[in-house]
Amino acid sequence: MELFADSTPITAENFRALFTRKEGTDIKGKPPHYKGSTFQCVIQGYMVHRGDFIHENGTGGESIYGPSIADENFVQKHIGPGILSMAKTGLGSNGSQFFICTAKTEWLDHTQVIFGQVVEGFDVLKAVDEIGSSSGLTSKP
Repeated sequence: MELFADSTPITAENFRALFTRKEGTDIKGKPPHYKGSTFQCVIQGYMVHRGDFIHENGTGGESIYGPSIADENFVQKHIGPGILSMAKTGLGSNGSQFFICTAKTEWLDHTQVIFGQVVEGFDVLKAVDEIGSSSGLTSKP
């Protein structure tokens, strides 16, 4: 993966730290990181959603800076498969949840913060996308 630290330094660092962080605790008293978290939703032909390490159902998660971080900018565009973007519930509610686009999703360009892109492993992304559905439920655990 390539993170866009130049255009979204806070969001990119949040993502990086949640993969590597060993210190600190989340609201459940555990180290805040993605290790062991699952995909909450896979909508075939749209996106793979992950990052709720609190509840594992898409309703939780937090940033390394606190409950959430503000939208940094909307400079990058959802140009196609492999784009890493923050999943949020409203303006400035970026926490730990993110999604990887499996298609062009330009309607998200001015609402979701893009902070990186997949640069290799598209075969894995395609395989995950193929077990998704229009409801987001997967055909395999």
